[in-house]
Amino acid sequence: MELKDKKILVVGLARTGVAVARFLSECGARVTVSDSKGKEALTSFLSTLSALDITYELGGHGNDTFLAADLIVVSPGVPMNIAQLTLARGQGVPVISEIELAYEFIDAPIAAITGTNGKTTTTTLAGEIFRKCGFRTFVGGNIGNPLIDLVISGERTDRVVAEISSFQLEGIVRFRPRVAVLLNITEDHLDRYASYQEYIGAKLMVFANQTADDFAVLNVDDPLVAACVDTIAARVVPMSRHKVLEQGIFYQNGVITFAWDGQLEHFPTDSFKLRGVHNIDNCMAAFATTLLMGCPAPAALAAVAGFSGLPHRMELVATVNGVAYYNDSKGTNVGSVVKSLESFPGNITLIAGGKDKGGEYTPLADLVRERVRHLILLGEARERIRDALGHLTDTILVDSLEEAVKEAHRLAEPGDVVLFSPACSSFDMFRNYELRGERFVSAVCGLIEEAE
Repeated sequence: MELKDKKILVVGLARTGVAVARFLSECGARVTVSDSKGKEALTSFLSTLSALDITYELGGHGNDTFLAADLIVVSPGVPMNIAQLTLARGQGVPVISEIELAYEFIDAPIAAITGTNGKTTTTTLAGEIFRKCGFRTFVGGNIGNPLIDLVISGERTDRVVAEISSFQLEGIVRFRPRVAVLLNITEDHLDRYASYQEYIGAKLMVFANQTADDFAVLNVDDPLVAACVDTIAARVVPMSRHKVLEQGIFYQNGVITFAWDGQLEHFPTDSFKLRGVHNIDNCMAAFATTLLMGCPAPAALAAVAGFSGLPHRMELVATVNGVAYYNDSKGTNVGSVVKSLESFPGNITLIAGGKDKGGEYTPLADLVRERVRHLILLGEARERIRDALGHLTDTILVDSLEEAVKEAHRLAEPGDVVLFSPACSSFDMFRNYELRGERFVSAVCGLIEEAE
């Protein structure tokens, strides 16, 4: 891809936008950045680019700016259907995402991990396996560093593991991973997509450019994922936690088995530190990805056994008076909370709520009825969740996360579990799920101090 002297517009100046703008400028492109936010809100990002010759359009998007571009690169947080992008595409201006731009300059084979839930854990775990197996590995995409950072660094790498969101996939043209993983599909981001089907279509784009030389790892326990098997050109490697497979990767009686093209490997899970049934899926996906890309099974098993998990994902914070408190702040949608509730047999006090994302809460109904003793709700979505689930168990509405933890402490009995798994985004009360999780941890630590 020739960039020198091209008029390239970068839409969205967050972390990804900054990296893209820097790369393009250093390649000799004539770069303009457009962002709907004003200068005051973008000061930290602007300062990092101050030494570069970049034109800025801040506080809104202008039609002429978009139409004048030779190429438009869109950051993940910017919807692809804003009026200016629609206008530009209609006039023949190419519109791509950052991962598409980076792909043009990456030589190493790529493993792309997508799905509604489990992407970050699976991506991180696959990266750990590759590194433990001696491969120079870059891990990034929708987590950590944008893919373009690898291109900027000029570092040699043997494997690339990328978490890929549906937003990023909307802007691909030639992006083709060696292994593409689809973990699951549940309702999410319906505040951005016109329909659930549109969201599903965006996820499936990860397979769009694959051929029979590539691999598609599919969780066939998920009916929406299984339904796409016949539409994929890559070699499909099925994955299941519920049934034995002749070919693929599956879980049975505490052992993960990988059976593919005559290779048969067994991975006992009793040594794993990761908690939760959903992490069996994540481990299977990471094993399949890395073995298909050249990792030896013993080293892969050692890497998974030593992996403790990530913060805010079914993280055991503490046990207070015999009650275990789990921080699952990353549980930002209903599908994720289903998996978390399935990880405990019962006696759960569930703290949920936040900014509503437009999906249905009814998929939680059976688990709430069977396993949740107390349901504590907060945030903008609390009344909507109460309407859907409140009649199934003891339900309390609170005004803050700290109040929720105090109520949980009052209600829970020794042997119970307090699970903070919101089923909503954080943006009504917190800047991100990390800060929300940290506040939960802090509130639980406060209980410990009071108990001493």
